[in-house]
Amino acid sequence: MQFSLWLALAGAGVLVSFTPGAGAINTMSNSLTSGFRRSIWGILGQQAALVIHVMVVALGVGVLVASSPVAFNVIRYAGAAYLVYLGIRQFLAKPQPDQETTESLRNEPAWSMFRRGLWVNLLNPKAIVFFLAFMPQFIRPEQPLFPQYLVLTATVVAIDILVMWFFFATAAKSFQRFTHTARGQQILNRIFGVLFVAVGILLAMIH
Repeated sequence: MQFSLWLALAGAGVLVSFTPGAGAINTMSNSLTSGFRRSIWGILGQQAALVIHVMVVALGVGVLVASSPVAFNVIRYAGAAYLVYLGIRQFLAKPQPDQETTESLRNEPAWSMFRRGLWVNLLNPKAIVFFLAFMPQFIRPEQPLFPQYLVLTATVVAIDILVMWFFFATAAKSFQRFTHTARGQQILNRIFGVLFVAVGILLAMIH
C-alpha cells in the first residue's frame, strides 16, 4: 500500500473512531466502573469484532448480508435488543457506595468485559455495510490482496484502540469523582443507561 494511500486510510480511520457510538459509550462505561487500565479489555473485544467484520467483508459474505433484508434485519434487531438490555441493566443498577462492593465491581473478569465489547460491535450490521463502502477505496485489486487487508485491518484496529483508550476512556476519568457517592453512581448509571438505550433504538430505527 502506497504511503499516500495509507495516510488517507489513517485519516479516515481517525474520523470514524472519533464518531460517538455504542463502542465509545461502552468504553466510557467500563472506564468508570472498572478503571482506565482495565477498560482495555472491553476495547480489545470491540477490536475483535472489527477484525471479524473485515474478514466477513473480505470473504464476500458482507455483500450477502447487506443485500439480504432478512439477514440484515435479524442482526440489526439483535444488536439493538442487546444495547437496550445493557442500557436497562445499567439504568436500574443500584449504587454501591461501600469500598468492598466497589472493589468487587472493579474486579469484573477481563473475559466478561471482552465478551461485552465483542457483542456490542459484532451485532452492528451497519459496520459491515460501512466496511463494504470503506474498504474498496483503499484496496487495489491488481496487487496482492492479503497484505493490503492486513495493513488496513492493523491500521483501523490500532487507531481505534488509541482513540477509545486515550480519548473516550480518559474522558470518562473526569467523571470518576461521581463514583464515590451513591447519588453520583446513580446519576452516571442512568446517563449511560439512557445512552445505551438511545443508540439501540437508533440502530433499530435507522435503515
